[in-house]
Amino acid sequence: MAALPDSLRSLRQRNYRLFCSGQMVSLIGTWLQMVALSWLVYRLTGRATMLGLMSFCNLIPVFILAPVGGLVADRVPTRRLLLTTQTVAMSLAFTLAMLTLTHHVRIWHLFVSALLLGVTNAFDNPGRQVFVAQAVPRPDLMNAVALNSSMVTGARVAGPALAGVLVAAIGEGWCFLLNAVSYLAVIAGLLAMTFPPRAAEPPAAGRQSHASRLLDGFAMVRRTVPIRSLLVLLGLLSLLGSPLAVLMPIFADQVFHGSSRTFGLLMGASGAGALAGALTLACRPHFHGLGRWIAATSLVFGLALVAFAFSRSLWLSIPLILLTGFSYMVEMAATNTLIQMMVPDAFRGRVMSIYAMMFLGMAPLGGLLAGLLAHRLGAPLTVALGGLGCLLCGGAFALHYRAWRNGARLLLVAAGEPAQAFR
Repeated sequence: MAALPDSLRSLRQRNYRLFCSGQMVSLIGTWLQMVALSWLVYRLTGRATMLGLMSFCNLIPVFILAPVGGLVADRVPTRRLLLTTQTVAMSLAFTLAMLTLTHHVRIWHLFVSALLLGVTNAFDNPGRQVFVAQAVPRPDLMNAVALNSSMVTGARVAGPALAGVLVAAIGEGWCFLLNAVSYLAVIAGLLAMTFPPRAAEPPAAGRQSHASRLLDGFAMVRRTVPIRSLLVLLGLLSLLGSPLAVLMPIFADQVFHGSSRTFGLLMGASGAGALAGALTLACRPHFHGLGRWIAATSLVFGLALVAFAFSRSLWLSIPLILLTGFSYMVEMAATNTLIQMMVPDAFRGRVMSIYAMMFLGMAPLGGLLAGLLAHRLGAPLTVALGGLGCLLCGGAFALHYRAWRNGARLLLVAAGEPAQAFR
């Protein structure tokens, strides 16, 4: 492990290495299920609107329940929480597989499954964020976050292609079953890990009610200007930038006069850009200067969205869509790193659950808004307005950056970082 290059330094930690090994297998299964589920919904209903509703059902529980998941992540041992969420997700996939393979599946089964999986993810996501901070030393945290983002994005590039072949070859039910089996890799890795004893909570914390502890997480974000600013920017970019992914089929069909191959090319370019962004962060030796990176990539993201909206050339749009994926991934992963570095351990689960709300929970709201606006204004103008909004948000963040930079530096110093850690 000592021979690993510096860009893979997080993998020198046994727990993180086990986590990544299991997740690589599980992510393939996740994409198998996502693609198979979308195809099955469309095959059963023949209505494209059902696809958007399915995505909404899968993501909206994260927005609603993530704070509760963060509270649990702060109180329950991380391995126990992740073992529970992975077992529940495996059971849901297995149930869906049995219903499909026995030809008893109905459309309401799929929607109920999506909702329950969304509830599970509302607890799983904060647990994973806490786990990463526990699994690696602080100097390797940015590398661990970036490598995790690289795996997720790599699966997003390669997974749908593999899933498309398998859905056609073996059918949706067997894809659901393969996903259920893939969770065993994560569960085996978690069982093989070793963790130091969990620190005891202060006596006063034990006397707090659950509601009080939940509100304390929001209060901590509200009064901590740097963390609040980072989360607000992330949420706004997720809300305003999500129309691009939702409306991409319309661009492929009506703007570029292409086919499903054109759609796949555009989505692949977005995923490739995101993968390049994650790997760029993984190669950075430290997190100094990430604040400026966040400001710059927010502006680049907005500019690329506006330019893509007005482009009518596919070959010009592909590098623009690649740039949107790169800039959004850098902004998201850099925000994750800085918040993880600044937040106290006692609040980590609750604060990172708000991060999940901003990153994942705002997307379905943005998707619904995109559908309403595109119906009246058209897809290009809807995406352009979203890009303009991202530009304004990035500009406001950049203008106020110096005002709260000292606050961020104080938080990092309190966490044990050198005084020049945040520039």
